[in-house]
Amino acid sequence: MASYSPVSAPRHPFPVPAFELIDSSEMIEEETLPTYCAGKYYPAHIGEVLDNRYQIAAKLGYGVTSTVWLCRDIIQSKYVALKIYVHGVDNSPEIPVYNRINSEETDHLGKNFIRKLFNHLYIDGPNGLDETKAFSTVEKAEIETPSPSKVIDQNRTIYTSQILLPGNGFPLFSDFGEARFGNESHDEDIMPNMYRPPEVVLKMNWDCKVDIWNIAMVAWDTVCRKTLFDGRNSGNIFDDRVHVAEMVAFLGPPPAEFIKRSRVFSAFWDDNGVWKNLVPIPYITLGSLASDIEGEDKEDFLLFLRRALKWLPEERPTARELLSDKWLMKGLEIPKRV
Repeated sequence: MASYSPVSAPRHPFPVPAFELIDSSEMIEEETLPTYCAGKYYPAHIGEVLDNRYQIAAKLGYGVTSTVWLCRDIIQSKYVALKIYVHGVDNSPEIPVYNRINSEETDHLGKNFIRKLFNHLYIDGPNGLDETKAFSTVEKAEIETPSPSKVIDQNRTIYTSQILLPGNGFPLFSDFGEARFGNESHDEDIMPNMYRPPEVVLKMNWDCKVDIWNIAMVAWDTVCRKTLFDGRNSGNIFDDRVHVAEMVAFLGPPPAEFIKRSRVFSAFWDDNGVWKNLVPIPYITLGSLASDIEGEDKEDFLLFLRRALKWLPEERPTARELLSDKWLMKGLEIPKRV
């Protein structure tokens, strides 16, 4: 391991207070999340220096399990994005996944489209240790214009996230908090409710084909305002029975061999594979939900979805096969020479 003698850059002074103060009664950022608990979030402050190295310059975003901050590395004089996990997220696979990615000696082109992890550390929070991850450099960010903020008390301030202008370049994969290793067996619950594939909803073992189902969900979301599956019952509560009933409406009855793989199939079907009708099958189709979609490639788009949305995971295409789908390839064809 090469050694060097870094020359520390001076810390940037941040005016205090220099923020637009938000009324304390208004819920903002992570406070709006249904699972928000203040004590689980590290009370980061702009201008604070973590690990004697990373000076917090601006807030970039927030979520259920973390907040993300633009920091200035005062040792190497560059900008980084720092992800601070909430307290209690002890079993996240993100660090092991990044370690695996960094250890792989490969020329695969996909490695160029993954945000690299170059450091991780632990900081003391009010409720124990919070796992923190520093990702690869964010080259440009404005730290001169302070964000509006809400002061909770002398120890905690909620900052609003900076809006970063989009730049040129390819998008990068940068969140592996829910990643799994493919050589291990999985049956745990994953994904937001309405995005879960049938094998997850029905408590089966699952593999990488769950991602193919999810690609269809994300593709639909890029075109439509509402998610493809709703899954809510008459009480506006998400209900797996409603979710599966919607799947049956779209895909038709599942194959008997698929039903038998489920540990909970008896909650939906009888021993002969007949729907118990505890929840009625709705009269909806993929075509009816897509009635407002316009464009000459609409039919190709729906065919793309139908390829990915299969009951049997083994009948879904691989990622490589889906990549060459007509809908994705449109506009990328190499023109024929005259």
